[in-house]
Amino acid sequence: MKKLILSISISLFLIACGSVKKTQEALNTGNYDLVINNAINQLKKNKTRKRKQQYVHLLESAYAKAVERDLSEIRFIQKERNPEKLETLYNLYVGLDNRQQLIKPLLPLPILKEGRNARFTLNDYSEEIIGAKDKLTAHLYEKASLSMLQNSGNKYTYRKTFDDLRYIEEISPNYKNVRQLMEEAHAKGTDFVLVNLNNITNKVIPKRLEDDLLNFNTYGLNDTWTVYHGNEIPEINYDFGLILDFRDIQVSPEQIREKQVIKEKQVKDGWKYALDTNGNVLKDSLGNDIKVDKFKTVRCELYEFTQFKAAKVDGQVRYVNYKTQQLIDAFPLTTEFIFEHSYADFDGDRRALDDRYRDLITVRAVPFPSNEQMIYDSGEDLKARLKAILTRNKFRR
Repeated sequence: MKKLILSISISLFLIACGSVKKTQEALNTGNYDLVINNAINQLKKNKTRKRKQQYVHLLESAYAKAVERDLSEIRFIQKERNPEKLETLYNLYVGLDNRQQLIKPLLPLPILKEGRNARFTLNDYSEEIIGAKDKLTAHLYEKASLSMLQNSGNKYTYRKTFDDLRYIEEISPNYKNVRQLMEEAHAKGTDFVLVNLNNITNKVIPKRLEDDLLNFNTYGLNDTWTVYHGNEIPEINYDFGLILDFRDIQVSPEQIREKQVIKEKQVKDGWKYALDTNGNVLKDSLGNDIKVDKFKTVRCELYEFTQFKAAKVDGQVRYVNYKTQQLIDAFPLTTEFIFEHSYADFDGDRRALDDRYRDLITVRAVPFPSNEQMIYDSGEDLKARLKAILTRNKFRR
């Protein structure tokens, strides 16, 4: 037991040493916040234990270096006066405040050998944060407003403007008319896709299937910047077209396939007395007559019928850029739906049949689905394949 305890202790010591070494390496390479996070996690429990002292030293050193690094960058940005660096300035002040908030719950942290507490410079950055936020908000608002006034027609520009406006809403909620501008930027940055069906098969596509295929609310494909419409809205200038071409629809004739199966089985058929070699009835240990089961072979002829009908739809999906009137890409789209129904009749002793055939003889023939129903029933698989194509292949300009 002592050896086991010693082994566990050595293992824990080695693990701890490895953790300290990695944290020290992070400090040496300038990854100060990783050091701080590792040290804080180690000191959350039993921060005064001797083996945790290394983490106190690492935390004190990493914190001081991280603060000095951030303040140095802040001083440079303030001298540079580049408005594009305002977001960096704001994030630096927020980072300084967040870092010290992580450390505050652990304080004081004693350094036992030196008889003192670890030193951490804590400041109130609220005024700096508010000031940087106000300047950043004003800058982003001015840039976004100018972008909207220029009316470039470039959807990616509007999307970038939308991101800036959303960031303003995040740090300065309800600032001026930001929400109104967000709606406008979103509308101008959105790609609208018109979906059409093109039937060149000389066969009628069921209206229900057409409605289902064009009901893009059920596909779950709409995202922040792409909206699909199955029905054209006149006031919208569509960016792309998605055209589903039906090129061939085939429905097989109604078929009934017949198969004969002959089954034989040994079944129990009453009982008889067990006899010895002399023809006398055998007795058990209690003197009772011994009875044994009688078996006979039964036979059954089964006629299995299978109703069969198939529908196959061949087509393609075409992506079209309506702005340039060019074909972007095309993908084949094929699906097949099979109707199959089995039932059976028999002649002979049904006891010869296994469970599957016993169930089958209770089933009767059913009406074949119409051609229209067959084509419609292929729609679910068609929708799944169409969705897979659209998911894998986003619109490209």
